[in-house]
Amino acid sequence: MGSGGNTLKSLTKRCRILQLSSHSHSLFHGKSFNESPLTSQRWRLYSFSSPHKVTSFKGSPSLRSFSTSSSSSKVGLLGWYLGKLESNPVITKSITTSIIFAAADFTSQMITSSSGYDSIRTLRMAGYGLLLLGPSQHHWFNFLSKGLPKRDMLTTFKKMFLGQAVFGPLTTSVFFSYNAALQGESAEEIAARLKRDLLPTLINGAMFWPTCDFVTYKFVPVHLQPLMNSSCAYIWTIYLTYMASLNKVSME
Repeated sequence: MGSGGNTLKSLTKRCRILQLSSHSHSLFHGKSFNESPLTSQRWRLYSFSSPHKVTSFKGSPSLRSFSTSSSSSKVGLLGWYLGKLESNPVITKSITTSIIFAAADFTSQMITSSSGYDSIRTLRMAGYGLLLLGPSQHHWFNFLSKGLPKRDMLTTFKKMFLGQAVFGPLTTSVFFSYNAALQGESAEEIAARLKRDLLPTLINGAMFWPTCDFVTYKFVPVHLQPLMNSSCAYIWTIYLTYMASLNKVSME
């Protein structure tokens, strides 16, 4: 009799375990809590004893704090600048180039000038970066990325060659002509300046730019390539503004 009672109790216990397992299975397959009273009671007990756990399961405080911390990591000068690159790419790149050219000319004057600081010269350089070089860089790098989208070695060298053979001579010629025209030089004087200064400048540029171009085209994303190019141009522009400040060619 005792063994039969123990067997009955064991079977009853197993049935309850199977029932609880069945209710749990129903709960995770979309059925209502009313179908499993025991599970519902245990869920309410868990909710009552640990309300914060239920709240965090729903996601409000924990996920909001995670979202806030992740978004705050993007806040700052870099995040603001990248946002401007996306919303106003041409204007942002033009202003960036203008600031770099102005800073380079200021540095150049501090190094080479013995007659005091010429603020008009710096304004000319800033205007060139803002109105001419900044927009042209934007369109040039976008053109290359669409025409030569790969980043393998052969494609990178093709971009470098086009930069040295096409973009570099054009922008340098425009730079010398722009600067000379604003200083009141005539067309003949501008042509003579280009004949005197353009080729030596391009030769020196061929020794400076290939390394910068390789890093830019191989590793830097397209929307940041003008920034990289302008950063390299800071050093180059110190030399370039010095060349542009040379006396005009005598026509005698």
